[in-house]
Amino acid sequence: MNFKKIKVEDAVGTVLGHDITRIVPGEYKGVGFKKGHVVAADDIPALLKLGKQHLYVLDLSDDLMHEDDAAMRIATAVSGQNIEWTHPSEGKSSMKAACDGIVKIDAETLLRINSIDKIIVSTLKNNSTCKKGQVVAATRIIPLTIEKEKIGNLEALTAIPRKVVKVLPFRNVNVGAVVTGSEIYSGLIKDEFDRFVGTHVAEYGGRIIKKILAPDVPERIAEAVSELQTLGCDLILTTGGLSVDPDDVTPLGIRQAGAEIISYGAPVLPGAMFLYAILDSTPILGLPACVYYHTTTVFNLFLPRVLAGDPISRNEIAAMGHGGLCLNCEICRFPICPFGR
Repeated sequence: MNFKKIKVEDAVGTVLGHDITRIVPGEYKGVGFKKGHVVAADDIPALLKLGKQHLYVLDLSDDLMHEDDAAMRIATAVSGQNIEWTHPSEGKSSMKAACDGIVKIDAETLLRINSIDKIIVSTLKNNSTCKKGQVVAATRIIPLTIEKEKIGNLEALTAIPRKVVKVLPFRNVNVGAVVTGSEIYSGLIKDEFDRFVGTHVAEYGGRIIKKILAPDVPERIAEAVSELQTLGCDLILTTGGLSVDPDDVTPLGIRQAGAEIISYGAPVLPGAMFLYAILDSTPILGLPACVYYHTTTVFNLFLPRVLAGDPISRNEIAAMGHGGLCLNCEICRFPICPFGR
């Protein structure tokens, strides 16, 4: 790395090659300007007050670029929809969510980027939920300068449509519910759907527009599902009737409504008896009884993705077994935990 000595007045736009100490007698001694700082016109008076007549600045060759310029290029290259990034400082830039939603990461491209020497990009885990303004990724380069060729290689990896990080926004979804169980339908026990399920829907901006109580009769369940689809529900939830008990006929009712069952059962605990189906283009989530007594279940893994319009394949459901075991902590901190990650 080469340096050259220049007058302070001629330093605007150059890169400091060393830290500059600032001293306030009796009060402060520390770094006034850091190595790597790009000198601005407003800095000149301050530098002169610090007694600096000359500076050592980077003498960049044509094949190198400054860390801040590199960070801006990287952030621009890896950021997809609904991502905003901060102005680089010290070779670092943070990428923030422009809306509430779920974070989608192209892990394959991310791995290839981080295999390029001197470059790092760190992200949240794929399918994490996020709030507007939350940092979901960050980048920096390791040295003060980097070869332009390396940045060009990174940009080639992230050419559209292979952006590394994006946010799918939560939609204003109309949700319908079918609460099954003859004991609930007949009033023998209280319906607790709103308390234990409806609150999760509201948390992500969804709206329960109609709830139907149905006995454990396949035809009645099918009628309820069809009614909710006709009503225009974007998502249909069913609760109960998913075990091997002879009275549990919810899967049969969902099939009779014309839905295709993508998966009956998920390698997630709690929530192994979960059902995922599609009726035309409307997703149906069959929720097992665990949603009524566990704080966090398979429902918490599927709901955000469905509300963001993110399709889920059978293979993805099978892969949920890795990380699909909830620790049932005394104080639940989901999603700040390994469950579903």
